[in-house]
Amino acid sequence: MTGSFDGPLTTISFCWLLERRDGAGVALTTHDSDLRLADQYFEAAPGLRPAAIVRGSGGEPTGEVSGALSSDALQAEDLWAGRWDGALSRMMAVDWHRPEQEPVNLAAGEIGDIVVEGTGFQADLLGPEDRLKATVCPTTSPECRAVLGDKQCRVNMAGRSLRGEVVSASANRLTLDRVVPDSFAKGALRWLSGDNCGLRSVISSCPDGSLLLREVPRRPVRTGERVILYEGCDKRLETCRTRFANVLNFRGEPHLPGNDLLTRYPGA
Repeated sequence: MTGSFDGPLTTISFCWLLERRDGAGVALTTHDSDLRLADQYFEAAPGLRPAAIVRGSGGEPTGEVSGALSSDALQAEDLWAGRWDGALSRMMAVDWHRPEQEPVNLAAGEIGDIVVEGTGFQADLLGPEDRLKATVCPTTSPECRAVLGDKQCRVNMAGRSLRGEVVSASANRLTLDRVVPDSFAKGALRWLSGDNCGLRSVISSCPDGSLLLREVPRRPVRTGERVILYEGCDKRLETCRTRFANVLNFRGEPHLPGNDLLTRYPGA
């Protein structure tokens, strides 16, 4: 595609592919009309532009992208609700005059922080190098570091979910059409319908058979909306032993002395 830069006028445009964690996606281009590359259609979004793309020491690019919310698939409500957080991203340069040519990949990774201002937005593009900032070796803790049902925990989650409908909602408290057992405390709720459909909420506790969420849902909750609940775990060794019989996979150090060992004295 290098020949596309030789003339007095360039025919280069940027294309942006986004895929959310729930599988939904959007394909946008800075060109003033829709483009088709191979079997992929890119919707025209002329206000879209890469603000900065920088290659780090490892050669992997990171950067920012900003633009106007001109696509029906990219709404301010969805950005604000967090539906696009962590979405897979791929940005490339194409010759719209010769779409059969191989595009030039500019950046690939995940969407980081998103800021919505008026009718526009700005998003960080996180490359593979950003994963190196994560902690390599987990720190010790008396509580389990695994997530219930993941590959470290290995608890079978079959039969540990519950479906229901919202009967009433007030702030972060929900009442369903059935009593919710205490085993769902510290678990998760996924919205199956309504304005929050596809989003997840953390369950803090289950007082009197209802639900107390850690945060107020990002969008209004209405009666009749469907949800699915997943059991939770308080990360304690005793719970792992008595409730799940899973001590062999407990990922914590409950008997390891902590910093308070230095302040202990005989008779305390």
